[in-house]
Amino acid sequence: MLPVTEREMRACFVNASLRERNNLNPPADFDATPWDSLDYLGWRDRKYDGVAYVIAELDDGPVGILLRRAEARSRHRSQCSWCEDVRLPNDVVFYAAKRAGKAGRNGDTVGTLVCDGFQCSANVRWRDPAPYDGFDVDAARAQRIVALREHVAAFVERVRQ
Repeated sequence: MLPVTEREMRACFVNASLRERNNLNPPADFDATPWDSLDYLGWRDRKYDGVAYVIAELDDGPVGILLRRAEARSRHRSQCSWCEDVRLPNDVVFYAAKRAGKAGRNGDTVGTLVCDGFQCSANVRWRDPAPYDGFDVDAARAQRIVALREHVAAFVERVRQ
């Protein structure tokens, strides 16, 4: 992912009001963000419980989405819709985002299951052991990275529509 400044970050949100963008709290370690190893930037707001943000790099630049965590927890262990990690080292929660524009003002939302701490970029880069001789571990990891980027971009596009 290409680096973004705090100013660019606040300006790129498509489903947040001006007030919500001004109240946005950047990640605690924003200046030390490892941009090269991220497929998207995601974080939970430190001050507002249940609020989270995602910034994805699309063809037309960074696009930000404001998310709200669902109150209810699943009784079953869920799989992240973005990284599809089957090892589940972390919790997966349901986040909803209001759609951009008139649809969002009318209350239309889009939801997804995502790793609670937005660890998807690290999850897809995990080096799994080869399941059989001759298995290309590096190609499988590259495929997981591409799939993560596609899943995040598809979610962002559903919010922007």
